[in-house]
Amino acid sequence: MQVRHTLKMAAWALVLAQAGAIASAPAAESQYPARPITIIVGYAAGGGNDVLARIVAEEMSKGLKQPVIVENRPGVASIVGAAYVAKAKPDGYTLFWGASGPISFNPALYSKLPYKVEDFTPVSLTAKFPLVLVSDASLPIKSVPDLVAYSKQHPDKANYGSSAASFQLVTELFNARTGARFSHIPYKGSNESIQSVMAGNVTMAITDPAPATVGLQSKRIRALAVTSAQRADFLPEVPTMRESGIDLEVELWAGLLAPAGTPEAVVATLQKEIERVVALPQVRSKMAGLGCVAAATSSSDFRRLIEAEVPFWTKVAKENNIKMD
Repeated sequence: MQVRHTLKMAAWALVLAQAGAIASAPAAESQYPARPITIIVGYAAGGGNDVLARIVAEEMSKGLKQPVIVENRPGVASIVGAAYVAKAKPDGYTLFWGASGPISFNPALYSKLPYKVEDFTPVSLTAKFPLVLVSDASLPIKSVPDLVAYSKQHPDKANYGSSAASFQLVTELFNARTGARFSHIPYKGSNESIQSVMAGNVTMAITDPAPATVGLQSKRIRALAVTSAQRADFLPEVPTMRESGIDLEVELWAGLLAPAGTPEAVVATLQKEIERVVALPQVRSKMAGLGCVAAATSSSDFRRLIEAEVPFWTKVAKENNIKMD
């Protein structure tokens, strides 16, 4: 009898323990966040995405009443940082500062990655920004049609500088849509590719706005078009690609992602906080200074954006035989 009683008590203890574990999960989610949150940035400190992440993290700390720490894990094309978060515990305390590059472009360019897009739960966009097409100001090129004509008239001189897969893919799409014949010259960073345009070593570049600022101010390069749907506030006199007669509209983005399996309640808390943060005037102003537009989305809308972009850029890469491995 004593043995039977002991077994019965042990069974009840197991049932109660399991019930307690089940009950504690929602309780933990409702108390989120209860400790510091870390946002992993896959780029070096001081770069555009790092600066954006710190702007957002500072305000998130105030709203969530917990420190939000930015940790840099730089590596080729942000692969190191993305892989780290993909394997992190899905509890909302380790997040990824995702950008178009590691999420939409890397899967199109690398046949083997240590992470998959499905390893992440999209939380919200934080910012969007167009690219700007610039050319050597010493050349007789005043518009996109001029640039295309130049490439056909001088195929031996027509080339472009690019420092990232995203810029290369967009420029190859430009070639495909216009019939231009610009050949690719790789560089380690956007600053280097812009300096090469200024020095006359390459004809043009399609790049993020910030590195082009100095060259535009000194009039050593000329902005011919932006890739957004509307003209950019920071270059209001520069037409869009569509205004220039080119069917090309591209906006890169930055956003916050969590490991797949993160509880819906935690994702909802983070999404609501991002929405609050990017609506703050001081955040919008700082982002505008970087050539970015503050933007928040629902988790589902963010997921749909990614699901649309990956096959699109995979097709562009395949058609132009561009692979990184």
